[in-house]
Amino acid sequence: MGEAENSMDSAESSKGGGAAIKPYLEKEAIIALLLGISSGFPYAMIGATLTTRLAQDGIDKKAVTAFALAFLVYNFKWLWAWIVDGVRLPIIGALGQRISWIILSAIFVVIAVLNLGLADPKASLLYVAYSAILVGFAGATFDIVIDAYRIEILKPEQQGVGAGMNQYGWRIGSAGAASLALVIAARGGWDLAYFACAILAAPAVIAVVWGGEPIRHREAIQRQAMNIGEAIIGPFREFFSRHGAWLVLLFILLHKIGDTLGQLTLRLLLEDLGFNNDEIAIYDVGVGFWAYLIGIFVGGVVYAKMGLKHSVLLSLSLMMVSNFSFALLAAAGQSNIGLAGAIGFENFASGLAGVVLVAYFAALCNLRFTAAHYALISSASSIVGRFLTGTTAGAMVEGMGFFNFYVMTTFAAMPGIFLFWMMMRSGLVDSSIGDAAKASEEPPQKV
Repeated sequence: MGEAENSMDSAESSKGGGAAIKPYLEKEAIIALLLGISSGFPYAMIGATLTTRLAQDGIDKKAVTAFALAFLVYNFKWLWAWIVDGVRLPIIGALGQRISWIILSAIFVVIAVLNLGLADPKASLLYVAYSAILVGFAGATFDIVIDAYRIEILKPEQQGVGAGMNQYGWRIGSAGAASLALVIAARGGWDLAYFACAILAAPAVIAVVWGGEPIRHREAIQRQAMNIGEAIIGPFREFFSRHGAWLVLLFILLHKIGDTLGQLTLRLLLEDLGFNNDEIAIYDVGVGFWAYLIGIFVGGVVYAKMGLKHSVLLSLSLMMVSNFSFALLAAAGQSNIGLAGAIGFENFASGLAGVVLVAYFAALCNLRFTAAHYALISSASSIVGRFLTGTTAGAMVEGMGFFNFYVMTTFAAMPGIFLFWMMMRSGLVDSSIGDAAKASEEPPQKV
């Protein structure tokens, strides 16, 4: 193992017994939780919630899956992530680079979500599409600065715990918004549902006001000042100067294809099998929520016991198997037990994978370019699957049926597993680590 990974693994494995709970109660970990809540809810607004809304309005499968293209905005957030690193906002910029950008992007998200809530699919499907893209752009911008703040506020030894808490928060935000939207929409309409969910932008603002501007980011900038040109070019030059950077990027592009294809078509499967809103809320949102929380907890244990590399390999394998569970559900038909089992296993695997993959991706970042680096990495991680979902998934489902479709997504996960195994064998996992995974070289400066 490399020096960076050894430091992370030893920090995690040194915590045992009752002391294992203490890191989750630290200020930085709670901040990561709050940030995750706000990060997760815009995704739900244009994901499962919008898919259900369109399906219930009688929109055909091809049109519904085409709305997955709204998620592609997240995949291109690296194009403007440099602005978050390099542009100081007027007036509110005095609060700090990260704090001011989170406040601005939170306002942007609220406006975009309210606008989508007012859009009527029956009146103008095109306007709904534009509104969903706007939510995607606002949510992606929110994610850029939230991810940067989380990575920088956490110390290297807190990255594993912080990743877990962030995933807890993300699931609370996304599942909470999805469940709340279903319940309110059934009683007061979809516009009221979206209005109610907009309040979930608030936890991130509360978190940064409490946490203040990250010291680790200020230290990195003080060591080497950054102008606009450096903010644009520097992240790419630094990342691609690393040994094996192109292979690492290829893994990031491939590893989540099967999972993304399967998840963005899941609500269509449930509608096709005849599950109603209450059943979806209970099993997809309810059972899935608790399974995800358990997966996150187990992910922290696995990360501590197995180390970064082996825990990532395990999580990739579990995600592949989880896709096959939906093929079995499609074959079984409408079955609450089958739905609970498939949803439970998939969310358990996703929770476990979320901890170790987020920790690995955070470790790839350089603290001078945290926003740009993490935006590049996270956006690349699902772009292929989202593009395929938006352009061909609906046609594939109609052409081959849900069972064969989910079998295909299972096989689509295999190249990523094989590539990461090769990276482990060659040492590229270790050489890809950035300074976000290393302790500060200077004593912290007072705020």
